[in-house]
This record gives sequence, structure tokens and C-alpha cells, in this order.
Amino acid sequence: MTKTLTDHERSTGNGRVRSYVTQERKSGIHPSIAALHRRPHGRDGDDSRKTSEYARIERGRET
Repeated sequence: MTKTLTDHERSTGNGRVRSYVTQERKSGIHPSIAALHRRPHGRDGDDSRKTSEYARIERGRET
């Protein structure tokens, strides 16, 4: 006995969406990733802050 129209599984079209998403991912870098790459690597103010804190502790001011 053959299945009726309602008994057949429907194709949801995931293949087309999947290939579109794969193509978009391969096409370039996401803007948020590019922004992260443009950030400076080091913290310039961090070294001077540590130095001032060590000097403060050395002078005897702990609070």
C-alpha cells in the first residue's frame, strides 16, 4: 500500500540554507573579529599603574 500525501516526510530545504551559510562564512571575516584584530595588543597604562602601586607599598602605605 502506498503512502498518502500527508504520510510523506517533507523536505525542509536545509541543504540550501546550509550551503548559503557555509558560503557566507568562507567569504570573509566577521566585523567583530576584525575589530578585535585592530585592538592594541598591550596595555600601556598597566605598567605605570603597577609601578606606582609597588612604590606606594614600598613607602609603607598599604591602604
